[in-house]
Amino acid sequence: MAKIGFIGLGQMGSAMCPNLIDCGHSLQVFDISKSAADPIGNLGAKVSSTPKEAALDCEVIFTILPIGSIVEDVVFGSDGISEGMADSAIFVEMSTILPDETRSIGKRLAERGLSMVDAPVGRTSAHAVNRKSTFMVGGTKDDFNRVLPFLECMGEAVTYCGELGSGATVKLVNNYIAAVSNLVNAEGLALGLSAGVSEEIMVEVISKTPAGLGHITTTWPKKALVDDDSPAFMLDLARKDIGLALAAGSASEISLATGTVAHEVYSKASAAGRGRQDWTTGIYRTVKKLSKIVD
Repeated sequence: MAKIGFIGLGQMGSAMCPNLIDCGHSLQVFDISKSAADPIGNLGAKVSSTPKEAALDCEVIFTILPIGSIVEDVVFGSDGISEGMADSAIFVEMSTILPDETRSIGKRLAERGLSMVDAPVGRTSAHAVNRKSTFMVGGTKDDFNRVLPFLECMGEAVTYCGELGSGATVKLVNNYIAAVSNLVNAEGLALGLSAGVSEEIMVEVISKTPAGLGHITTTWPKKALVDDDSPAFMLDLARKDIGLALAAGSASEISLATGTVAHEVYSKASAAGRGRQDWTTGIYRTVKKLSKIVD
């Protein structure tokens, strides 16, 4: 059993704390809102008056907070975590913040001889309640191994991503893909609805194709992720289909903003001679080239 400090008891934090208690750990918690902290206190946690107090004598200290500036203030401000954290303790930052903010906090802690990993959370608070969260962890491998048992108390999948800040980077990549996919789903269904097709029919079809199943686990493993450009479906055909959808959307006055941008990038790929390549590999090569990741 370990003594754990936990700062930030919003939807996600308040869902995680009971799981740590169920694992037999002793909690010292803090939140700026007393009404958020009291329910965790009723489960047996000690409700602290400052982040410093919550960190005192703890083996590990967690934060999950709204933005980077708040994390920085909680760590380094008056009565902050760094004032109460033992040299042997480790700080686990679970908020969704910029990787550069994570690295900056870690550097300042390291200058004081203190350890840190970042471990942003995947999935929702409903998953957290049932110990179904996922964690993306950045830091040294030794520090990852130190915090792994505690993260496993709160989730079912913990992935080591690399150096400090890597967890935050993977979280942003994941959320970016999810959020943009959410928009293109809305645009696509709106296009179909405008033509009189039911949601039920569209979902039935889409749920059986890469559009609904996701490219990362369907088309990409055998093509883009191994840089195989032999076409299962040619990039120029995908560009043509986007153009057809844009024409249909224009006729129905449906906003297809993501499709407009996609068509521009597909056109750049085609102009660069990738039109007959596989659509996944060709577009991935194009984006890496435009981003100067490859020559």
